[in-house]
Amino acid sequence: MEILDVVDERGIPTGEQTEREKAHALGIRHRTSHVWIVRRKNERLQILLQKRSDNKDSYPGCYDISSAGHIPAGVDFIPSAIRELKEELGYEARAEELILCGQRHFEFQKEFHGKPFYDNQVSNVYALWLDLESEDFILQKEEVSEVRWFDLQECMEKVENNEIPNCIFTEELEMVRKKIS
Repeated sequence: MEILDVVDERGIPTGEQTEREKAHALGIRHRTSHVWIVRRKNERLQILLQKRSDNKDSYPGCYDISSAGHIPAGVDFIPSAIRELKEELGYEARAEELILCGQRHFEFQKEFHGKPFYDNQVSNVYALWLDLESEDFILQKEEVSEVRWFDLQECMEKVENNEIPNCIFTEELEMVRKKIS
């Protein structure tokens, strides 16, 4: 069972905690870390997307952030981002490699697997320069079915036009693009 800190609108823990499942059932605000892996290849800016496993509780089978995850109670954004990179992609990052692009606050409600899912997050968004091929990542199969590099501009267009199954916010891609360009 994952225990999360309940946070205020700035992502600061309130002193309360909740179970992840309860946070998504009731829309309790919690924190996540989002890491977008980027590289330059053939003079083009590229971004790595992960494809979520088909058994994920939200957005199964959709392209998503390179690496992301809920922040366990008592843990901060960067240590959680580093842990998720290791777990999901097999990459051992250092804190100084992560470039803060900004913070996002969002709420939404959908239904997945026949159950309501309510998300209320404060997310720190990071970029990470990393020039590895897709096959060089060690994927956590329970979470990630594949990873794929996209030219950043092509990715933004595919997301905006809903040409690939995804759960990506273009606002977040734009934050990353502005920070790394």
